[in-house]
Amino acid sequence: MIEPEHPGLSITRQCSLLEISRSSWYYEALGESELNLTLMRLIDEQFLETPYFGARQMARYLRRQGYKVNRKRAHRLMQKMGLAALYQKPNTSKPHPEHKVYPYLLKGLDIQASNQVWCADITYIPMRKGFLYLVAVMDWNSRKVLSWRLSNLLDTEFCVAALQEALAKYGKPQIFNTDQGSQFTSLEFTEVLKAADIKISMDSKGRWMDNVMIERLWRSLKYECIYLNAFETGSEAKSGIDKWIRLYNEERPHSSLDDKTPHEAYWNLPRAGYPVKLVA
Repeated sequence: MIEPEHPGLSITRQCSLLEISRSSWYYEALGESELNLTLMRLIDEQFLETPYFGARQMARYLRRQGYKVNRKRAHRLMQKMGLAALYQKPNTSKPHPEHKVYPYLLKGLDIQASNQVWCADITYIPMRKGFLYLVAVMDWNSRKVLSWRLSNLLDTEFCVAALQEALAKYGKPQIFNTDQGSQFTSLEFTEVLKAADIKISMDSKGRWMDNVMIERLWRSLKYECIYLNAFETGSEAKSGIDKWIRLYNEERPHSSLDDKTPHEAYWNLPRAGYPVKLVA
């Protein structure tokens, strides 16, 4: 769909209109073998159930499923998927010297309003013949997905694009919370937040519960959409995810939201099907 020689639209503008990162156009994927894609799918499913599994334990799990996999291979595949065991462990790698890690600001905070806290996270999306990465921005109080982007690269660009879209559509939150992934600690991402005068919060290392709202979103998305469809192409994945997120936002009530949908809770609307009280 990209036309490099288009007289009126640059490649950057075409990528923006198609809601893909520019790096996706230039990137030439080497691809993974069919066996590795199967292993990555199994790892992804098991990781949802046991997010504390490291490469050694995951290799044991795969061997029990009948696959000859050592720890080194499991580690490489988990790295490619952006997965790491969620437990406190020594800091064996140094972050980029320009990447500042910010303190966690949500402990003990009473979150009662839309745009009080937003959060973001990235997850791996398996497909029949490949994989993509999905980033989403969510309002913590209402659970509403404010924006999202797909990319075939685990880079910063598509995360910044999702953040900018959410800010353009919904204003800004008081606090923005993420994990300590390099995409979120990058200067490109944090400078957008600083320019909007938004407080930056980051999960404690290895503490998936610090961003639990969006972790629950990933679980529902994968079991109800991704695993059931096995999308063939990126366009199929984008269409299927878009349909599921619209249903999640606008039609799916949450008991924790007093049976409102995320859309109703975000805009403080009455529950659908309930009479509106009129004041004389």
